[in-house]
Amino acid sequence: MGMMARMRSLAPWFIIAVGGLFVLFMVLSDSKLTDVIANRSNYVGSINGQEISYQEFSNLVEQYRKNQVAQTGQEIPESQMDAFRDQVWDNLVSQKLISAKIKDLGIVVTDEEIVSTITGPNPPQIITQYFVDSTGQFNRAAYDQAILDPQNKEAMLQTEELVRQQLIQQKLTSFLNASVVVSDAEVKRKFVEQNVKMSADYVLVDANTMNDSSITVSDNDIKEYYNANTEEFKIDAQRKLKYVLFSIDPSKDDSAAIKNNLTAIVAKLKDDTSSFKTYVEIYSDKPYSVDTTTLSLLTGEASTLLTESKEGEIVGPALSNEGYVVYKLDKVLNSNETLSRASHILVKSGNDEGAAKTKIDEIYNELMNGADFETVAKEKSEDGSASRGGDLGWFGKGQMVKEFENASFNGKIGEIQKPIKTQFGYHIVKVTGRSNKKYVVEKIVNEIRASATTLDRAFNNASDFAYVADKNDFTSEAELMKYEIKETPAFKEETKVIPGLGTNNALLRFAFDSDVNDISSTFKVAAGYVVATVSEIIKEGVKPLEEVSANIKSKVLREKKLDKAYSIAEEIKTKASQVNDLSVAKEVYEKARINNAANFTANGTIPGIGRDFAFAQAALDAELNKIAGPVKASRGCYLLKVTQRTEIDSTMYSIQKNSLRDNLMNQKRNSVFTDWIASLKDKADIEDNRHQFYR
Repeated sequence: MGMMARMRSLAPWFIIAVGGLFVLFMVLSDSKLTDVIANRSNYVGSINGQEISYQEFSNLVEQYRKNQVAQTGQEIPESQMDAFRDQVWDNLVSQKLISAKIKDLGIVVTDEEIVSTITGPNPPQIITQYFVDSTGQFNRAAYDQAILDPQNKEAMLQTEELVRQQLIQQKLTSFLNASVVVSDAEVKRKFVEQNVKMSADYVLVDANTMNDSSITVSDNDIKEYYNANTEEFKIDAQRKLKYVLFSIDPSKDDSAAIKNNLTAIVAKLKDDTSSFKTYVEIYSDKPYSVDTTTLSLLTGEASTLLTESKEGEIVGPALSNEGYVVYKLDKVLNSNETLSRASHILVKSGNDEGAAKTKIDEIYNELMNGADFETVAKEKSEDGSASRGGDLGWFGKGQMVKEFENASFNGKIGEIQKPIKTQFGYHIVKVTGRSNKKYVVEKIVNEIRASATTLDRAFNNASDFAYVADKNDFTSEAELMKYEIKETPAFKEETKVIPGLGTNNALLRFAFDSDVNDISSTFKVAAGYVVATVSEIIKEGVKPLEEVSANIKSKVLREKKLDKAYSIAEEIKTKASQVNDLSVAKEVYEKARINNAANFTANGTIPGIGRDFAFAQAALDAELNKIAGPVKASRGCYLLKVTQRTEIDSTMYSIQKNSLRDNLMNQKRNSVFTDWIASLKDKADIEDNRHQFYR
């Protein structure tokens, strides 16, 4: 690769100031741009008073889209553009806030610092990686020659800006990390938690051993809990929508048109001297490749056509998981793997195995008397393959349960075998083919997509329905036109996703800006076009006491059981402390559980208990061979007597403490930026009006 190409390839790394260096950018999903709403502002939003124009935002979306395509080699599907814009917007907000904060903090990078970094003894790896020779060594001479070459001026300007942003990032990181401190006590505590092993006798007074009838929960108890924990019962504003979806799934006509078009291409291919590759490059939705495939990777139609064809022949079009495919069969090779093709009829055992056996025998006798296997399978098989006449396609050994595999690989081709039993029920198996071949193919793939006619029809139907529903009544018009009405569960605005419909900011805005029974215009979602009405508005507030009283009662009951367990544990401790022996626990409470946990660490699993932070901390802090507690935990209350605790290995601690400190420091540093940017967003005045531009 030439120097200019190498240097220019650095540019896509730079994504809009510092934010691109911090914010992880990923693609999730999409919606569709529609006509601009009349008389509105040309701004999609603002960040702390700084307005973001539609042009600025759309340019940024396009830049990110190109970067994504360059990285993945694939276009972003139209169905994913809405959430893609959400990610761009979130990134833009972060970038603007970070840039403003950098300015407030007075963080700058001088030209001298940039030059020193580029020409110094340790240039940035983001540049030097392009000057590594075949032995993996950095070629300093080639690097120096490249950065001083006047012909590389444009590339160097981009490189300098990239280095500037990296240095700003480093300074900002240093500023944020300056407050991160790991104390010696934290390091030692972490070492102790990981390395000090303990054994302890313990008593558990399990709250679950107490009868509900022994605990009284009054109405006043419930009311007191409710008043003290109103935050627990807070509900956010929510909405429900009723909607009619106008699907944009390809129609039968769309599928037929694609097949007919490929059929015409095949006819043309056979009379043309051009290479098959030329046709792939012109007509295929997938790039050209030469693949070696097996019958088990193909659908029934394609596999049948290939097994009946000769080398050099054009095969198809055949329906596949990719769409309609035309194959050129280059070679037929021998394979070490033998495949079998079989059809079957399944009768599931269910709860009445005798009835299933009787039914499968009746079907077998019917087949033996001349009934057509495929017809009977369609009518009587209880497997998903019934619609295909029982055909399971091609498969290799290890793909089916053992009994079915034996029948498929040992049975004669074309013979209807006697019923066999598997874990799924009773099967009648008919082997229809066996092969040890693999096929080298080229292919033209046409994905089955909705045509413009299908899309227009769906949009026009949706628009017509939106008009009449708004003039008359949503439900009655839908019923009159025999459209299915669906309703979403309640959803919150901040989730960004409408259950059953996906992501669409404009539709989400409609839901929260409208009143009950308001009718929407037509919106585009991944599955098609949708017309909706607000069916329910749930206001922000606190759930009423009567709605949550049953739940509160169970919580209060649990707390009272734990309190009672604590009191019992205190009684046990009083008696056990007199003899320093926990075995007397059952004299106080017969259902007390006495046990021993051996050789556990504070951050590990405690034998017989599992992970319990309260127990582990008490074990670390307890005096050896003295009864400690009670310790209230999720299951109940513990008393414990630590019988063994290893000493801190000072040599091991000296070896590990630096790495422990580094790990703790990294953990804190990893969260400091996330917390910082979240804080900036919480304090910022952010207005998002993108829903006015994108439906």
